[in-house]
Amino acid sequence: MNAPADLSAHALFQRQREVVQALMAVLPNHCLLYREEDTVAYDCDGLSAYRCLPLAVALPETESQVQRIVQICRRLEVPIVPRGAGTGLSGGAMPIRHGVVVSLSRLRKILGVDSYARTATLQPGVRNLAISEAAAPYGLYYAPDPSSQIACTIGGNIAENSGGVHCLKYGLTVHNVLRVRAITMDGDIVEFGSLAPDAPGLDLLAVLIGSEGMFAIVTEVTVKLIPRPQTAQVIMASFSDVIQGGDAVAGIIAAGIIPAGLEMMDRAAIHAVEEFIHAGYDLDASAILLCESDGTAEEVADEIIRMSTVLREFGATRIQISRSETERLRFWSGRKNAFPAAGRLAPDYYCMDGTVPRRSIGPLLARIEAMETRYALRCINVFHAGDGNMHPLILFNGNDLDEWHRAEAFGADILESCVELGGTITGEHGVGIEKIRSMCVQFSPEERDAFHAVKRAFDAPGLLNPDKGIPSRARCAEYGKMHVRGGLLPHPDLPRF
Repeated sequence: MNAPADLSAHALFQRQREVVQALMAVLPNHCLLYREEDTVAYDCDGLSAYRCLPLAVALPETESQVQRIVQICRRLEVPIVPRGAGTGLSGGAMPIRHGVVVSLSRLRKILGVDSYARTATLQPGVRNLAISEAAAPYGLYYAPDPSSQIACTIGGNIAENSGGVHCLKYGLTVHNVLRVRAITMDGDIVEFGSLAPDAPGLDLLAVLIGSEGMFAIVTEVTVKLIPRPQTAQVIMASFSDVIQGGDAVAGIIAAGIIPAGLEMMDRAAIHAVEEFIHAGYDLDASAILLCESDGTAEEVADEIIRMSTVLREFGATRIQISRSETERLRFWSGRKNAFPAAGRLAPDYYCMDGTVPRRSIGPLLARIEAMETRYALRCINVFHAGDGNMHPLILFNGNDLDEWHRAEAFGADILESCVELGGTITGEHGVGIEKIRSMCVQFSPEERDAFHAVKRAFDAPGLLNPDKGIPSRARCAEYGKMHVRGGLLPHPDLPRF
C-alpha cells in the first residue's frame, strides 16, 4: 500500500529520511535533492496553480540509475512522478507529498542519427528542437513541433502525445515514434515498438504514448525523421466573423487539401500577439487563419492557389501570402508566442485544451464569448484549427481567490461544452490533475474501470504517477456532488499557489 497522503509532519520526516538514505546508496550526492530550498523548483509543472513538495528529487544520469531508483521505490512502496522539462500544462508532473520525483533532464544524449533509415535515437531529456538541429546537416527534421519545442523534451512529448502547429499533415508524437525503451514499476526494462515498419503482437507502443508517466519511465526513444521541404509558404487570411473562419477550416479539408499547418486566432488573441511580437497581423479582423503549404515549389504554388480560392469562397476579407522565408517565420512567430503574449495582459492565465469537430469550432467560440460575461473574465482563443484542438486562454488574477475559482469553473465549462459538441476534454496537454474531474463528465464508470484495468496491467502496485489521469468511482461521486452547470467547484483537496 502507498503511504497515506495525510502523514503527520513527524511521520513524513521519518519517511523522507528512510527514502533518502536508500537513494543515497545508488546515486551520487549531486543527483539527489531533498532539502526544501532545493526541491521547491520542482513543486509544479507549467500548471503553476497547483504545487506540492516531494520527499526528494532524483536526477539520474544513466538508465541503470533509473532502474535502481525504481527498484528502491517499489520495495519501499513510494510513489514516483516522472518529469521531463516541466513544461506540461495539466499538472501531470506535479509531485506527490509522500513521493519521489524522477527528473530525466540529465539523460540528454543524442545516441545517433541514421540518415539512411531516417531515424534518430535519443535519451528522454533531449529537447524537441534539438532533434531537428541534429538532423539538419542531413536535410532531415523531426515533425512534431509544440509551441514549447525550444524547452520541452522528447520524453515529455511521449508522455503527453504532443502535437504542434504542423500536426495536421505530419501527425502527433504517436505517428512519429518507432520505438521506446522504458522501465516498468517492477524494475524491468521493456522495449515497445520496433525499428521495422511494424512490430509483432499488440501495439503497446501506442498505448504507452500519451500515458502521462503512469505506465513506465522512458529511457530511450527512436523517432522518425522526414526530409525538410524544399520550400514553404503561409497564407494569412482575415475574416470579419469567427464563424466564417471556422467554416473556412472545414471547407479547406472538404476540398481535399491537407495543409502543413492550419491555425486560427480570434480578435483578442490577434491584438495581444501583435502588440507583443509585431508579426504583421490584421488588427481589423475578427479572426485570422494561418494556412501553410510545403513541398516542392510547384506543389506549394498549386496548393496556395487552391487554398486561396476556398478562403475567398468562405468570405475572407483579406489574403496575404508570405513572400519570403523571413516573412513566413514572422507570421508563425505570432502564433508560437500567443501564450507569452497572454501573460502580458493579466497577472495569470489558464490555458485550456479541448477538441471539437471542425464544424463545431464556431459554435464553441460563441459559447466561450457568452461564458466571458457569465464568469466576468476575459478569454483569448488560439487553436490548431485543422484538427479542432482549441486553446482558450482565460485571463485572471491568481492573488484573488474568487477570480481563480471562476477561472477553474470557466475552464471546466469549456471542456463540458467540447464534450457536448462531439469532442473531447484534451487534445495534447493530457489530463494530469487539471482535467481529472472532467473525465467523469466524458466517460462512463465502466469506461473508467477499463482504463484502470490497463493501468494495473502496467503498474499493479499503482506507484507510477498515481491519482493522475483516471478518476476512481468514489472520486467521480464526490465530484458529482460538487458539480454546477457552468463548471465544477474548485478542487477541495489540492494545494495551490
